[in-house]
Amino acid sequence: MKYPVIIHKDEDTGYGVTLPDIPGCFSLGDTLDEAILNIQTAVELYDDGENIAVPPQASKIEDLVKSDLYTKDGFWVLADIDFSFLSSKTVRINIILPEYKLSLIDKAAKARGLSRSAFLAECAEHAV
Repeated sequence: MKYPVIIHKDEDTGYGVTLPDIPGCFSLGDTLDEAILNIQTAVELYDDGENIAVPPQASKIEDLVKSDLYTKDGFWVLADIDFSFLSSKTVRINIILPEYKLSLIDKAAKARGLSRSAFLAECAEHAV
């Protein structure tokens, strides 16, 4: 979903990003591109501390421009923020593995009392 963010830059600093729809969440970068790319990471890190229950509704830039909260020292950008990291919904995937690796996975899963999917999910969480 696209969210309005305000980009600002002071002399001798990098670019700062304020996310009005997620109060207290900020991003930054040495370049404008870096600051925008860092928005997704900032939202995910913010969630680690605040536990966003559901994605916020995106404000309209027209309404934010009228707000007293923001000055004309910055400019507005629509940032695409993916909140799929909040979802615990299971999703079916297809993967391709050599047969011997699948056999090893199944044996390890069985030994731990897990399904193949649960075992792979557990391994992936550990790896990342």
